[in-house]
Amino acid sequence: MGDKDKLINDESIEEGSTTSITKKVAKVVVKSQLPWYFGTGSLLFWGLLFFSIVIPLFYRLPTPLTINDSNKGVFIAERAYNTLSGLASIGTKVVGSQGNEVDTVQYLLNQLAIIKEEILDDLFDLEIDIQRPTGSYIWSLMTNHYHNIQNIVVKLSPKNSTSETYLLVNSHFDSKPTSPSVGDAGHMIVSVLEVLRVIGSSRQTFTHPIVFLLNGAEENPLQGSHGFITQHKWAPFCKAVINLDAAGSGGREILFQSGPDSSWLTEYYKKNAKHPFGTSMAEELFQTGLLPSDTDFGIFNTYGGLSGFDIAQVINGYVYHTLNDRLDVIPIGALQNTGDNLLGLVRALSNATELFDPEAYETGHAIFFDVLGLYLVTYSATNAVYFNYAVAGATILLVFLSLWRIAVKSNITLETALLWGIVVLVIQVIGFVLGVALPIVVAYVMDKYGLSLSYFSHPILLIGLYVCPSLLGLSLPSYIYFKLQRNPKISYPSQIQLALHGYAVVLAVLAIALNYYGLRTTYVFTWTLIFYVIPLALNLLLTLQDRGYAWTALLKIAQVFPFLYNSYLFYTFITALTPMMGRYGASTNPDLIVSALTALGALLSLGFLILLVNIYRRPSLVFLVLLAISGVTIYAATSTQVGFPYRAKTNVQRVPYLQVRRTFYEYDGTVSKDESGYLFNFQDRRKQVPFEDYVNLTGIVSLEDDCDKYMFCGVPLFDSRWVKAKAEAMWLPREDPINPPSIPTLELLNKTVLADSTSLYLEFNLTGPDHMSIFLQPYEDVTISNWTFAHTMLENSTTYPTPYHVYHSYGINDGPLNFFLQLEKPDGDFDVPLLQVGISGHFIGNEGDKQAIEFADSFPPFSALVEWPASYHRYIY
Repeated sequence: MGDKDKLINDESIEEGSTTSITKKVAKVVVKSQLPWYFGTGSLLFWGLLFFSIVIPLFYRLPTPLTINDSNKGVFIAERAYNTLSGLASIGTKVVGSQGNEVDTVQYLLNQLAIIKEEILDDLFDLEIDIQRPTGSYIWSLMTNHYHNIQNIVVKLSPKNSTSETYLLVNSHFDSKPTSPSVGDAGHMIVSVLEVLRVIGSSRQTFTHPIVFLLNGAEENPLQGSHGFITQHKWAPFCKAVINLDAAGSGGREILFQSGPDSSWLTEYYKKNAKHPFGTSMAEELFQTGLLPSDTDFGIFNTYGGLSGFDIAQVINGYVYHTLNDRLDVIPIGALQNTGDNLLGLVRALSNATELFDPEAYETGHAIFFDVLGLYLVTYSATNAVYFNYAVAGATILLVFLSLWRIAVKSNITLETALLWGIVVLVIQVIGFVLGVALPIVVAYVMDKYGLSLSYFSHPILLIGLYVCPSLLGLSLPSYIYFKLQRNPKISYPSQIQLALHGYAVVLAVLAIALNYYGLRTTYVFTWTLIFYVIPLALNLLLTLQDRGYAWTALLKIAQVFPFLYNSYLFYTFITALTPMMGRYGASTNPDLIVSALTALGALLSLGFLILLVNIYRRPSLVFLVLLAISGVTIYAATSTQVGFPYRAKTNVQRVPYLQVRRTFYEYDGTVSKDESGYLFNFQDRRKQVPFEDYVNLTGIVSLEDDCDKYMFCGVPLFDSRWVKAKAEAMWLPREDPINPPSIPTLELLNKTVLADSTSLYLEFNLTGPDHMSIFLQPYEDVTISNWTFAHTMLENSTTYPTPYHVYHSYGINDGPLNFFLQLEKPDGDFDVPLLQVGISGHFIGNEGDKQAIEFADSFPPFSALVEWPASYHRYIY
């Protein structure tokens, strides 16, 4: 035999030997794996755990107390519910309306009179003040001006108290148009009243006077809190605030903002809230500005420097700001939950020594989160930084020790084990990226075909739409790797462990990055890692990782805890955010947010567990189950009524529009445009598509051209949300003219050139309905140097360029708005067009004419209309 033939023969023998070894390894792997039905059974187990523990605890409410328990000095939900019933019967409570300014104010004063009869006047003093402030400030993109709105302010003080430190408790009684405001925020108002009654009629005294602010203009937006904190005689003494609001109706209320810079507050919440529910992750998410909501808490902090708690209802946000925010959707246990927590917090904070000098206790932010509603964990953000780094470092160190142990056991060098570890780490990085990306791709494609929000009425669809693709994306790279790569030197159980180590390192690196960036949300990654580090350390100490799959037992037991918490946490966000996506606006695909959040929840809840499916025989069955669930769900969401987002009464589509008459006057007084139509401000991604088969929308057009041509599109944009969404606004012309109930009157009282000859003083009187806007656009060589309103816009022209929007509303007094403008023009020529002035009037609560009513009646039952007549007049001065 020649050398060449021998060499070929030797290579053939070597290849045959390698193939033989690979086959033997594969047989050993299959033989060592657990039966296939444990794999699919594990999915069922974790699903059952979620629905049997997480869901019941999430919706758990305390037993409501009745009036028979009144002598116990506790919150009585039955009494609060009866008060709420009376408040609900008033109906809508829009600022400036009879319902808000007369009926509700009188009803609350009557309730306070009853409470005052029960106050122990030998221990306490009760003062009631009706405040009617006037003022202005910047809110979002507009100057927010208010006149004679109404607040009811109550102070409960210990007898002969000399304390100059007050606790403020705030909620609001006004509403959005069409809403009876039972949840937002009647629920909170009656809770405040009952807490006032309980504290004032109990012999348990306190140190700091308590100011209860029943705020009459929060929805307007946030005018009542601004009027109080900047003008009321008791405001300078308030040092902390408990702000109560709602983005839902019924269920538990969540603590979603605390502080700022006052970590001692969360300790008080931990000790005194009987039913804890909150997370600093919600705080960071809210403060990004991504959510379409705001609260009085920011006003109290910005204008009063107050720290405290921002607490809100978030469950069943589908009825929020709609006519379905009714009494019958609020379980009485929800009132007991709120009342127990509020009573405990008010009693504790009204005795807090920290309130004497809150600045002395400003030690930074806090990390806080409740564990299934049973217990609150809280620690300072400073400690969290070290803790996060320590856990991430411990993870990487223990993974290294485990690799060293695998190297020793497998009789390979540490360098070889590290090399295999790096390869598997790359696989896990790919898996993590796919785990996040695949749900986002599903969301993107669904939106491309006009099928966004398909989960809106059935959030359970999120499992098939996003959870299953996320788990598939994470686990498939590992499965493919194990199928293609058989390492004869490292046992199969150790290879599975390498995959989990790789995933742990991915989470550790993310935790380090997020921690470095300063995100307190890092705690979610940290606590997830803790329950991997603990079993890993024990497995190393007990040498269980050397004994086949023995190490998986401790891991599975430990994973119960992060699974329960992370699934609970992200279910909280999905429950709160899903209804918000129906009012997130038309310009953004909300499914991208929901898919990313759902994917992150799936990866943190089930990331380690889904990688364990490779210990079972035929793990492909698990992937087929996940794929089948996704396939069936996508079919249901795209091809059946299950995926249609909206349902009458429970999951409505919000449809805001105005019945508009717009008239443009030129400089010489002639009319250049006079037309009528319906102005739509769509709040959801699907816009008019869901109801276009019901409503005659012939001729509807985008307002983009008008927005390019006219100041603020030449229409009566209601507030900043309308202004921000103007590019998505639609105009449906109407042939018959719309005649609003009246026309706002703008009267020029004074036009005077000032002494410097380059300044012009203009004084106006504006008379009209309780909600109006002034739009101002100076011509190119003209600037507004001074005016009646807050000067912020004028002083920050880069941040607030022209045109300007002044939003004006009044409460109890319908007198004219007198305001001035001071114009600057370098050449001093004021006999030419200087300024465009747009005046809009909004007649909220008016149904409009017969044709408008018939148009509204043509909408389907799942449409929640928010509409009224509005006028717009453009003048040139």
